[in-house]
Amino acid sequence: MASMNASQSTVDVSVIGLGRVGLPLALSFADRGLRVVGVDNDPARLGAVREGRMPFQETGAQELLDRVHASGRLSLSERVADAAQARHIVITLGTPSFSHIEIDMRDIRSALDDLLGVLAPGHSLILRSTIAPGTTEFVAGYLTKHRGFAIGEDVFVAHAPERIAAGRFLEEIDTLPCIIGGVGARSGEVVAERFAAFGAQIVQTTPVQAELAKIWANILRYTHFALPNLLMMDCERYAANVFEVIDLINRDYPRGGIAQPGFTAGTCLRKDFAFSEERSVAPGMLLAVSRVNESVPLFLVEGIKRRLGTLANRKVAVLGLTFKADTDDERDSLAHKLIRLLERELADVAVHDPHVPTPTPTLEQALDGAEVVVVAADHAEFRDPRALAVIAERSSGDCLVVDPWNCWGAAQVFAYASELITLGATNA
Repeated sequence: MASMNASQSTVDVSVIGLGRVGLPLALSFADRGLRVVGVDNDPARLGAVREGRMPFQETGAQELLDRVHASGRLSLSERVADAAQARHIVITLGTPSFSHIEIDMRDIRSALDDLLGVLAPGHSLILRSTIAPGTTEFVAGYLTKHRGFAIGEDVFVAHAPERIAAGRFLEEIDTLPCIIGGVGARSGEVVAERFAAFGAQIVQTTPVQAELAKIWANILRYTHFALPNLLMMDCERYAANVFEVIDLINRDYPRGGIAQPGFTAGTCLRKDFAFSEERSVAPGMLLAVSRVNESVPLFLVEGIKRRLGTLANRKVAVLGLTFKADTDDERDSLAHKLIRLLERELADVAVHDPHVPTPTPTLEQALDGAEVVVVAADHAEFRDPRALAVIAERSSGDCLVVDPWNCWGAAQVFAYASELITLGATNA
């Protein structure tokens, strides 16, 4: 491959990393008539896609995979070097952070090393995952250092950040503006030609501005949700109702807009602030935001103990394992932290989630004999008033229900099942 011009490739685009970002992107390219190579090192994931099964939930994605599978426009490989069969190479690998606030670039570095020997003039390398400021320029410099490419002339490098919400990929890939930060003279232009397949507005900028835009979009949401979570904790101190205070702030007030409390987590929100904090001129500000959101599980456990006393040998039912409602994505979910904290109190924890791939006990089994029920994810199944009726029927006596999401409109973070049924009926 290195001896020919990549513009002569018979494959249009390759995607390295077929996770929740990469696989829907690869399928969407193929669904628009492009020939696509998908690369991943997970045999189970590749096996599922080869068999025509989505390995995770994404609205409309199974139907999309059915069409692409029938078209034959997607081929799969375990080898990163095979991505060079395509002119455009999109990297959608995970970019975690180390515990000491530093981006972990090992997966990106590994992919670059695998590609170095097969890159050729005409190739474009597109970083799609969230990355720390300066990473795109680092990648460009890495290719120049080891292969001597003139970036923006021989080979094209850009950051085109993925900003799509879980469950909304097929809706937002065509509508959200596509930010492209290219290195050198023509990288942005070349990458825009490929992403024009989706018809969304293309916004050209510098690489670092593209990186900052993605990071700070997530930081904005992380901070936005930290405020009502902190307010919830403050209201507990003053014996105030957080939902009523939020209503007072927002009702017919032009400068209101505070969100509702809940578990604020997920891979992007929990880690992406670190990419700014790593070199921040205001160290600690975003760490404080993280501390608020990370404290919610402990706040709920302490609130239970204030009302019931010891949790030792008491059954606690936790409803929901995912980081977000109506998804199967457990990555960085605070529900797991909540469970660990409850177990440290020697509680008997039962878990139910109708969305996760690993089977959990039924709702009835999880609730049988429970003295406490905690809603950790506001799935539609839990927001249904019938779920509250099952809680009242199957739990032990008048159990304590912990609902920071206000699933049933009763406006109580901590309340007893009978109380919630009465309040829910009153507020309906």
